[in-house]
Amino acid sequence: MSRWVLRLVVLSIIILIVELYAFQALKTVTKNRYIRLVWLVVSALVYINLIYVIFSTSRSVGQTLEFQYAVGFMLTILIPKGVIIAVMFGEDVFRMAAKLFSWITPGETQPIGGRREFLSKMALGLAAIPLASFLYGIIQGRYNYKVLKYQLTFDDLPAAFDGFKITQISDIHSGSFTNAKKIQYGVDLINEQESDVILFTGDIVNNVASEMTHWISMFSKLKAPMGKYSVLGNHDYGDYVDWNTQADKAANFKAIQEVHPQIGFELLMNEHRYIEKDGDRLALIGVENWGKGFNQAGDLPKASAGVDKNDFKILMTHDPSHWEYEVKQDDFHYHLTLSGHTHGLQMGIEIPGLIKWSPSKYVYKQWAGLYEELGRFINVNRGFGYHAFPGRVGVWPEVTVIELKKGKSA
Repeated sequence: MSRWVLRLVVLSIIILIVELYAFQALKTVTKNRYIRLVWLVVSALVYINLIYVIFSTSRSVGQTLEFQYAVGFMLTILIPKGVIIAVMFGEDVFRMAAKLFSWITPGETQPIGGRREFLSKMALGLAAIPLASFLYGIIQGRYNYKVLKYQLTFDDLPAAFDGFKITQISDIHSGSFTNAKKIQYGVDLINEQESDVILFTGDIVNNVASEMTHWISMFSKLKAPMGKYSVLGNHDYGDYVDWNTQADKAANFKAIQEVHPQIGFELLMNEHRYIEKDGDRLALIGVENWGKGFNQAGDLPKASAGVDKNDFKILMTHDPSHWEYEVKQDDFHYHLTLSGHTHGLQMGIEIPGLIKWSPSKYVYKQWAGLYEELGRFINVNRGFGYHAFPGRVGVWPEVTVIELKKGKSA
């Protein structure tokens, strides 16, 4: 049995257990056969659609919108049912313990039907929260753009750059776009920040260059008086498509590189540029994608060749694991690193000042927002677009504005 088939079998068993548990909770709460029938029909349609999309879509086209929605609908019904299991499993453990205890110490037993019904109602009520959240995330959350602003102070910032404003965007994933009006709103929001530069940290497409064709005219309207610069992300290499030939893959990669100047961005591929102002300068360094465990095309020494160690340096690198494993302890001292990639997994709970959590934190040490270690900073942008899951739940699409200030660092 192949590893892929084994995983499919295990996943199917898990889903079956989840469905059986959840349906038992529904049966406890209602005897209405029409409600039960709707529950079963909706669940069946979601899984049938997912199976159909998986087996009818050629690997050669990469991830499609149909696949995104199939996965999205599955998560929308499956995660709430996982909440039901979390409640009902505890009840079942209690019942088994009580039954075992009654065998050991015979005596009068207490009826549990009423408690079971109460817990079933509570479980269904709690499950309604993620259900509503996921539906909102698919309908509106993916366009719920947030502007996050930071002010960073450096004692060695060149004086002319005191007050210099950077707008960072990341992970456009144009192959997922469906609503031009909403995307235009996001583009306008970027321009409203009136920053000196706009820096894009990779993943302009999901799979192929043609995904960006329809959106070039819109993104070409982005404005920044001191330049727009970009780097590549892991999706920009075409690695998630089963190409007929390596020549086809190479042609697509070349076409993706050519998209950047068409929208007015200068693509940095293991190279740097100086931004000059009133006789001062700072170094902007851009590397190709470097990810822990895959695609390590990023070459930091090559990109920094010719940069003076005493220069103020901003590094653009798509994957924040690069900062964790190579950049932050580098003696060359990269003052500020800008990354994306994680999307914050597009789902989590963020309440400023209270809680910041996403499953993404178990994969990436730096997964969303601003971090500081060893006197170096990294900002991990949550992404402009979305991928795989066609929505966002609690982790919203982001436009980052960073203002550089000269002064004594805190």
